[in-house]
Amino acid sequence: MSTATNLKIHNFSAGPCILPQEVLQKAAESVIDYEGTGLSIIEMSHRSKPFEAVMVRAQSLVKELLGAPDHYGVVFLGGGASLGFHMVPLNYMRTGGKAAYANTGEWASRAVKESKLVGETIVVASSEDKNFSYIPKGFAIPSDADYFHFTSNNTIFGTQYKQFPKSPVPVVCDMSSDIFSRPVNVADFALIYGGAQKNMGPAGATVYLMDPERLGRTGRKLSPMLDLKNHADKESMYNTPPVFAVYVSMLTMEWMKRMGGVAEMEKRNAAKAKLLYDAVDRLPMFRGTTAVEDRSVMNPTFVMNDAAMEPAFDALWKEAGISGIRGHRSVGGYRASMYNALPIESVQVLVDVMEEFAKKNG
Repeated sequence: MSTATNLKIHNFSAGPCILPQEVLQKAAESVIDYEGTGLSIIEMSHRSKPFEAVMVRAQSLVKELLGAPDHYGVVFLGGGASLGFHMVPLNYMRTGGKAAYANTGEWASRAVKESKLVGETIVVASSEDKNFSYIPKGFAIPSDADYFHFTSNNTIFGTQYKQFPKSPVPVVCDMSSDIFSRPVNVADFALIYGGAQKNMGPAGATVYLMDPERLGRTGRKLSPMLDLKNHADKESMYNTPPVFAVYVSMLTMEWMKRMGGVAEMEKRNAAKAKLLYDAVDRLPMFRGTTAVEDRSVMNPTFVMNDAAMEPAFDALWKEAGISGIRGHRSVGGYRASMYNALPIESVQVLVDVMEEFAKKNG
């Protein structure tokens, strides 16, 4: 008898996203019995030696996979990147200082708003004038800013920085939706942060990879819970960390390492993106929504030229076992989120559906 668990679902969800099947299997086993301890991973003390080993391993894998300098620190916190939007200015903007931001989408906009609650915030570049359909270029970052903040990949609008801005001041980047998808020079950043629920694990954990030498310089007295230096000094154990999310993130990073690391992820992701974008460009009834040179590898967005045909197309891709490709309401159309764990075979299924629909209706 067939059940839902036997069905092959091609998961293009923007987040929480697809995770490797072997990671899900191992995580499921550990919910019942972690490594023969007789305890579930979600019921053992975060101060126990087994979980302390998980935390240390997860932190070391972040640095290893991204090639971070030895002195950089890693902490895992709750609250999502949305809490990080507020923690960034608290920890990096001097009292009486100012910060520079690039606004390229919904989450970058929210980061700007949170920074304005703390102090002077200058938007030095924005693509809001064209509904965030491109990445601004050639803008100047003031040398008297305390830091420059940008969002590397814009999940909703489907744009991505292909080259990172050169900055005369410390750089902070929200990499929630493309961390571990391509190599980065971590030493160029004072802080990289991001929610786990795209390429790294389940919702509930946020990773902060930072140069500790840049912390504690604001002249601001912070609550310990909002103080990145405090969390770094306590090695993510100031309070109870998001245990399960950290554990599954560790498993996912181990999977990435076995697969060949971030360089291999970049290669696989480029192949998936090419397959889908080629179909979007080749089939006249579809068109992309962003500037071609700024297209996201993680979150391709496209629409149908005749919106009246969407219900028929929707029925076809649902029949093929495809899930999660409806676009965000601010863009419309479709968004096929293709994070690290999505196999290229799932992308081929989507492309096959698009071609079949075009053949029948073109």
